[in-house]
Amino acid sequence: MINPDFNKNPNGLIPAIVQDVQTRKVLMLGYMNAAALAATESSGKVTFFSRSKNRLWTKGEESGNFLMLESIAIDCDKDTLLVYAKPLGPTCHTGTDSCWGEENTANYGFLSELEAVIQDRKENPDDASYVNSLFKKGINKIAQKVGEEAVETIIEAKDDNDKLFLSESADLLFHYLILLKAKGFGLADVVKVLENRKK
Repeated sequence: MINPDFNKNPNGLIPAIVQDVQTRKVLMLGYMNAAALAATESSGKVTFFSRSKNRLWTKGEESGNFLMLESIAIDCDKDTLLVYAKPLGPTCHTGTDSCWGEENTANYGFLSELEAVIQDRKENPDDASYVNSLFKKGINKIAQKVGEEAVETIIEAKDDNDKLFLSESADLLFHYLILLKAKGFGLADVVKVLENRKK
């Protein structure tokens, strides 16, 4: 159980950063006092103390775009909360996903960057591009390349050369991302299937 130090500030308020539990995007910043924290934990809906309204305020109480509580963490100084939640619609009152205007989409770091490059090659053909050459050859050729890379990865897995195994693994993943894009999907779609299997 968390035990924030609400006495660090004269008004008894501490910052509460809200992060999407799935995408890990920061959605908003609000302030909580002890009553807001208790209301959040008991209702399962993220509740703040509104400084402008001077009362407890549940995010979404008017719009229906609630933030459903998943868990709460506290920082080392016990004066800032990190709230993990599932948003039921846009978080910002302006209608955007976050109060910073960012889309609340999953980001897999470099893999997301690679997906974007592959998508760009698909939409903006470049004769010098290897990726574009695969898209031109069609789905059968792309699927064949994934199969070839999978076999090569299996062969290297049975040997002791880690460098070759990782190289073939990278080739397999790269071509699999191309196959996903050729079929109109992306990593997020596969992750969603895996998440559903976890339930």
